[in-house]
Amino acid sequence: MRLHILGICGTFMGGVAALARELGHAVEGSDANVYPPMSTQLEALGIGLMSGYTAEHLQPAPDLVVVGNAMTRGNPAVEYMLDERLRYISGPQWLGETVLADRDVLAVAGTHGKTTTTSLLAHLLESVGMAPGFLVGGVPGNFGVSARLGQGRPFVIEADEYDTAFFDKRSKFVHYRPRIAILNNLEYDHADIFPDVAAIQRQFHHLVRTVPGNGRLIVNAHDERVAEVLAMGCWTPVESFGIGTGDWQAELIEADGSAFRVTRHGEEVGEVRWSLLGHHSVMNALAALAAAAAAGADPQALLPAFAGFESVKRRMELVGEVDGVRVYDDFAHHPTAIATTLAGLRAKVGDARILVALEPRSNSMRQGAHAEALAPSLADADAVVFLHRPELPWDAGRVTAALGGRGTTAPTVDALIGALRAQARAGDQVIFMSNGGFEAAPRRFVESLRQA
Repeated sequence: MRLHILGICGTFMGGVAALARELGHAVEGSDANVYPPMSTQLEALGIGLMSGYTAEHLQPAPDLVVVGNAMTRGNPAVEYMLDERLRYISGPQWLGETVLADRDVLAVAGTHGKTTTTSLLAHLLESVGMAPGFLVGGVPGNFGVSARLGQGRPFVIEADEYDTAFFDKRSKFVHYRPRIAILNNLEYDHADIFPDVAAIQRQFHHLVRTVPGNGRLIVNAHDERVAEVLAMGCWTPVESFGIGTGDWQAELIEADGSAFRVTRHGEEVGEVRWSLLGHHSVMNALAALAAAAAAGADPQALLPAFAGFESVKRRMELVGEVDGVRVYDDFAHHPTAIATTLAGLRAKVGDARILVALEPRSNSMRQGAHAEALAPSLADADAVVFLHRPELPWDAGRVTAALGGRGTTAPTVDALIGALRAQARAGDQVIFMSNGGFEAAPRRFVESLRQA
């Protein structure tokens, strides 16, 4: 079968393309921006890439068009596809019907931590020989690819609550029909499609409705909004996890989260020592451990694998150290994620200065949905440079003013790098936070330090 994928260079759709190719299909695709690393990864798999969206890309007609959720009415390729009555399907539906239908699906849902937890869960299952398939919204360090079919029964998938396609406004995860589902946390996000947190909770409950009675729900014991979702109806055994509470519990050995003790139903499982930091990372670890155990793995046998876990790129990724200045790239898109990441780093570095470069890149950030929470989320930062592009529709000065002299704005990435360069000194920890490309700012900043 010849598939044409619209929006092929997105992380999710690129993973779909890789899985389709592994199944033996002829795969090609279009995207507005065809560039590395996804373009090179796909080309290496023998997948043809076309830049832009034109009717000519769908001539001759493919057997099936797989439509990414970035596609909208008015897009020339979409209009041609509809006018010519080509067969089409969304990426999540294709995945659910073609790849997941005969697998034991482990779905990782939540506002935060999905990519890291999915990668960790796949790594844990791999470590005990279960050979899982997976699709991750990033590139897991232990695998080097964002998706694979795997040889075993389990398939681990990052379960996104964002909508499916222009013709299917349900969340992506309703297509996955998991046997085991992690509900990691739930907060308001995606202000472009959800009017309030209750709308997101309804979608999470749609996911809960699909988990069978002989499956398992792994839920955050600290999260009241997750508890409210379960109160809407639950037909599946539940195991909870938390720091000092829940069925699976962590007791911190190191305050920064790099070492902790695990108990299950009051009985000690063992200790975890690894390179990740922060309470949020400990929670991700508990969720992955509980889900792997629900899939049949011995939890004690899983513990050594934590030490060898290589996190996903752009999750507190150290991109360089120059003259005592350490520079990190972090995929931040929500105030809670910003606060927990900075708290973990603060616990590790003590009184060392933390400098933050922040780009409001997600739809919710750009719309100002999180504006009031941003300054409190930056409490552990000693200095903040906020990228305030001219097209930002709200005044970032509201955030910097609330930082009590610790914050400034910059209109361009060049100006932001210059402002940081003027402040940075030996011993500083500099974090670039954005869920977009940030115009390669972290690596450009490292280079500017080297040239000084």
